[in-house]
Amino acid sequence: MAAGVSTGPAPADRVLVITRVFDAPRSLVFKAWTDSEHLARWYGPKGFTLTHCKIDLRPGGAYRYCMRSPEGNDHWLQGVYREIVEPEKLVCTYAWADGNGNATRPETVLALTFAEQDGKTALTLHQSVFESVTACDLHRQGWTSALDGLAEYLAKAD
Repeated sequence: MAAGVSTGPAPADRVLVITRVFDAPRSLVFKAWTDSEHLARWYGPKGFTLTHCKIDLRPGGAYRYCMRSPEGNDHWLQGVYREIVEPEKLVCTYAWADGNGNATRPETVLALTFAEQDGKTALTLHQSVFESVTACDLHRQGWTSALDGLAEYLAKAD
């Protein structure tokens, strides 16, 4: 084994898990994550807008988004879909990038599960492994805000 390579479990403080229940059918919640027209209406922390959204929804297909902050700063992210089980599961890589597509932060893996729960949808977001506790905490704040926006969007969507 190469020096410095760890095969043990991920440190819990660098793994993000958020579960939210949305008052919407599972098929709609899944579509809100996978259809660019839906995604553009809610994705990102409060006050951010999605100015670019390209999705190739298939295993091995890529996605690339640009979120613009209220101050006008662009934040690019991109990844590759690893697993898609409609409307149950979505797994992809997740990496911050510059405008040219060069990664600027270490890649993580984002796994979303969508479970029916009495006519609602329980979404579990699992993202790991972050390079630091601080990075994990910042993503928790960003995802919490984004999921609030998703709840607002789903309340109005058909």
